[in-house]
Amino acid sequence: MMESNEPLVRVREVGKRYGTLAVLTDINLDIYPGETVAIIGPNGAGKSTLLDLLLGLRQPDVGTIAHRSDDPRAEIGLQLQSVPYFAGFTALENVRMVAACYGLRRRDAELLSLLERCGLSEAARRDAARLSGGQQKRLALAMAVVHRPRLLFLDEPAAALDPRARRDIRALIRELAGDGASIVLTSHDMEEVGLLADRILLLHGGRIVAEGAPDALLAALGADSLEELFLRCTETPPSGGRQEASVC
Repeated sequence: MMESNEPLVRVREVGKRYGTLAVLTDINLDIYPGETVAIIGPNGAGKSTLLDLLLGLRQPDVGTIAHRSDDPRAEIGLQLQSVPYFAGFTALENVRMVAACYGLRRRDAELLSLLERCGLSEAARRDAARLSGGQQKRLALAMAVVHRPRLLFLDEPAAALDPRARRDIRALIRELAGDGASIVLTSHDMEEVGLLADRILLLHGGRIVAEGAPDALLAALGADSLEELFLRCTETPPSGGRQEASVC
C-alpha cells in the first residue's frame, strides 16, 4: 500500500566493497510510505550489507542514500533475528525502557495495549528471559515499534517459529503496514514473502537481478512460484552489466 509518491528512502548507484570483494554494485531502490518490500537472495548476496547501509550502520563506497526525514534514526524500527532484551525485567518493563531510549514516556495502558496487539497480554508481567521463542519474537517486534516508526526493518521475522506463531507475526506485520508503516524485510521463506510483500527485490552476486510486485515478476518470467523464480534467477552468476527491474 503506497501513500505518497515521494519515497522515504532513495538509493542511487550504490556500491560497497570489502577489500577487493565487491559486495554490492549499482544498487538503485526507492522505499515508499506504507509499502512492504522483501529483500531476498542466496546467502552472500549482499542482503545484510544493504540493510546495514539503509540503517546507516555502514556507508557506501560510491553512490548516495537519502532519507526524507532530517532525523531518520528516530523514525526507524529494527527487529533482528537474535532477540535483544533486558534479562531480569518483564516484557512490559522492556518495552518501557526502549520507549525511554527514544525520550518517550508512555503510559502503562498504552504499552499494555501494544503488547496485547503483539499477542503478549498474558505475558506482559513475565520475565522476558522466561518467554517462549515465539513470545520473544513478538516482544522484539513490540520493542521495535513502541516509538511508532515510519520505517521498520525486519530480519527473518518468522524464522524458527511454529506455524501458529508465524501466523500471528504475519498478521501483526500486515496490521502495521495497514497503519501506514513502511516495512523492509528479509526472508528465505518464499511463502512468507508472497503473503507479505508488495514488492520484491532479489539480490544475486551483489546486484539487483529482479524487482517488482510478486505477481508481476511471476508473469514476466513465466514462473509458477516464487521458489522457481528464486532458483531461476540465481542459478547462474549475474552479468556484469546493470540489471533492470523485473528481469533476471
